Amino acid sequence: MNPTDATDPNAAAQPAPPRAATPGDALESRLLAIEAAARFHNVELDREELRYPAGQPPAPAALVEWVRDSGLWAKAVRMKFAQLLKVEVASPVILLLRDGSAAILTTADPARNIVWLADPRGNSGDPPVAVDELRLSRVWGGEVLLLRAIRELTDDNAPFNFLWVWGVVRREHKLLRDMFIGSFALSILTLVPPIMVMTTLDRVLTYRSVSTLGLITTIVVVALLYETILGYTRRKITHIVGARVDAKISLHVFKRMLRLPLDFFERQQAGEITYRLMQVNKIREFLTGKMLSTMLDMVTLVVLVPVIFLLQPTLAWVTVVCAGLIALIIMAFLGPVSRSVGRWISAETQKSSVMVETLHGIRTIKSLALETQQRDLWDRRTATSVQLKLEASDMANWPQTLVNPIEGFMSRGIILLGALLAIANPGSVNPGMLVGFMMISGRVAAPLIGLARLMDDMQEVRIAVGFVQSVVNQKPESANPSAGLRPKVEGALSFNTVNYTYPGTKTRALDGITFDVPAGTMLGLVGKSGSGKSTIARLLQGITRDYEGFLKLDGNDMREINLPHLRRNLGVVLQENFLFRGTIRENIIAGRPGLTLTDAVRAARLAGAEEFIERMPNGYETWIEEGSPNLSGGQRQRLAIARALIHDPKLMILDEATSALDPESEALVNANLTRIGKGRTMVIVSHRLASLTDCDMILVLDHGKALDLAPHSVLLERCTIYRQLWLQQNRHLEAPTTPRGGAVALAQGDD
Repeated sequence: MNPTDATDPNAAAQPAPPRAATPGDALESRLLAIEAAARFHNVELDREELRYPAGQPPAPAALVEWVRDSGLWAKAVRMKFAQLLKVEVASPVILLLRDGSAAILTTADPARNIVWLADPRGNSGDPPVAVDELRLSRVWGGEVLLLRAIRELTDDNAPFNFLWVWGVVRREHKLLRDMFIGSFALSILTLVPPIMVMTTLDRVLTYRSVSTLGLITTIVVVALLYETILGYTRRKITHIVGARVDAKISLHVFKRMLRLPLDFFERQQAGEITYRLMQVNKIREFLTGKMLSTMLDMVTLVVLVPVIFLLQPTLAWVTVVCAGLIALIIMAFLGPVSRSVGRWISAETQKSSVMVETLHGIRTIKSLALETQQRDLWDRRTATSVQLKLEASDMANWPQTLVNPIEGFMSRGIILLGALLAIANPGSVNPGMLVGFMMISGRVAAPLIGLARLMDDMQEVRIAVGFVQSVVNQKPESANPSAGLRPKVEGALSFNTVNYTYPGTKTRALDGITFDVPAGTMLGLVGKSGSGKSTIARLLQGITRDYEGFLKLDGNDMREINLPHLRRNLGVVLQENFLFRGTIRENIIAGRPGLTLTDAVRAARLAGAEEFIERMPNGYETWIEEGSPNLSGGQRQRLAIARALIHDPKLMILDEATSALDPESEALVNANLTRIGKGRTMVIVSHRLASLTDCDMILVLDHGKALDLAPHSVLLERCTIYRQLWLQQNRHLEAPTTPRGGAVALAQGDD
């Protein structure tokens, strides 16, 4: 129904006044409007994915990022009322109002100069309100958020290659256009000095004309001034383009890296991944440096080549032929140089992996006195790299050696050839023309030679692109991060004949696992090493989804749940937890920028970390360095538990969270588990059965099979493997049946 058919024509003159909104109401209005627009395209937005500073309304850029991460195209633009009237409202258009709220544009009526707006806080049956330009200008500053479904391959999903990178550069077409215009103007100005020299030699010195010399001086000064300004402007625009392209490529590569599955990082060395990704800098420098400069210099050929042919065709042909020979020589060596450089870069990658591995494992290296072995390994990798670099340098030196004589002839031999032409054909070449030709031909040869050398650099860049491709073009963890269900998590788990085999192995890590636990259960997982405990934890985190059978969370197939949503509703504590450089407070609320110190204190108190945090020099603002050397293992673990509890998850996974702790720290953590587990499902993986005695249910695993599921007391009675594990770990608690002397006990090997 068209709103104009059901509303009085004079409604635009006296619209209902806008409803006043508090900051909280305004933000709710804006979020409701965006959610309604996304729902129009069958996409449900998750507010947990919206990131903005606490205490401030989200900026349009944050809203756009939120929508884009959910799989829709979005753009924040500024419009005038006249442009708003021309919008074809095929899908909801959101007007961002000055007070932080929003309105939804439903219809525009250019004939009557009004638009129809709906309040996102109203009921679905409420009619839209007609608003004219004057009334709208009081509450709207022109900000509009456009949303639509994605109809083409987006940059986020497009494969990384040289064409993709060049596409990023090409999007700066307005700046590139200005640069080429400036280069064309500079090319014209480069003609001024040669012409002035020609005129000075042929006119001023011959006829001793002071007035001509004064005019030439004025022209040279003006041309020099313009050339300086244009040169500065072109360099500044080049730097701007380089910075923007660098930012876009870096953001894209980092985003794609974060989408890769965990097993990719587990298979690859961190040093090798780092080195490969750092090749992005080489690609960016090539595109915005050598390549862009050479392309800009090519503009000068459009102006200068016709000029040298007008001055002296014979010398012009000699210049072009020499430049062509240089190009042929360089292109002939492209293949051998490329292969040689590739071998050197591969050796550099191996050397870099040793450095990163040493830095990561420096504590182990120091404690085991492995400095000599690591130094020897570094020496060998360095020697190999240096040798291959010398080979690559020798190969690259040959084309330069062959090119040098030709370049020398272009710069010095042409003047001799010009003198010969002047002698053979008097009047065809005069001194001023010859000097001017030399000045111009040098500017012509440089871009041609630069273009040939650009092809040489291209080979190294192609290798760099291949390195980056080997990382970012890997299959992502999820083809569409925004897809999937977003159910409310309560914590009920159901495994039905779940089988899983790790890539590259034939033995099943999980073999027909079947069990069910209701929400709010404290579930322990026990078994010998390799029994499948941590594999179950990985499946619950969605780290891998290529299992067989059915794994459900609250009745929803785990493979159908949106991964970010799943992980935001999980709390995970590992055996070795990484703490970021920053304050204790920042580590606890990591990933939750909207939370406050109060939330951090609440989580720390629940995790049993409050007592040691308050003893720290600066409390929650105590700085944690890399590796957290100022914290004990138990303190790190309790901070990790607090970080997992910060968003009050309904499902928590503790994967060997206490196995590396001393008895006192383990006792502190275990003492809090019952309090932590209240109202949530806990999955606790542990080798130490004593820490699981309070669990509601314990699942016993052996060689990937589920042997039994029952409380501790029941398992002691009916599960042989569980009873054996319990007796092995608690022999020291049993009193000896026959008293023996200390000497006898020692002789028999008793502890």
